[in-house]
Amino acid sequence: MVREDGKRNFVLRKEDGTETSVFSGSMPRQAALKAARRLDPHGSEDEAESNATEIRLREKGTDKVHIFDAWAWNSDAPEDKPGWMEGKITKGNVSKKGIEHLDE
Repeated sequence: MVREDGKRNFVLRKEDGTETSVFSGSMPRQAALKAARRLDPHGSEDEAESNATEIRLREKGTDKVHIFDAWAWNSDAPEDKPGWMEGKITKGNVSKKGIEHLDE
């Protein structure tokens, strides 16, 4: 369901069907990128991509489950970073695999 600000809520769904964290975004990929940054990061993007993790996001108010391959890695912070930001940051990326519909 779409909120007043145009964003939608997506719930992270585990293999056993339990649902944990909620991520919001105007598109499923935006929420998946937020979820990907919570994964254990690898040293480089290539290493992380080769060890991609499948994540499933159910759109609240619907029976749609968006399936992504997700990976995260550590990177140096940009040169123009704010003073509070650490020297290393976690970046993430996703690749959509498809959509499933729940039978529940």
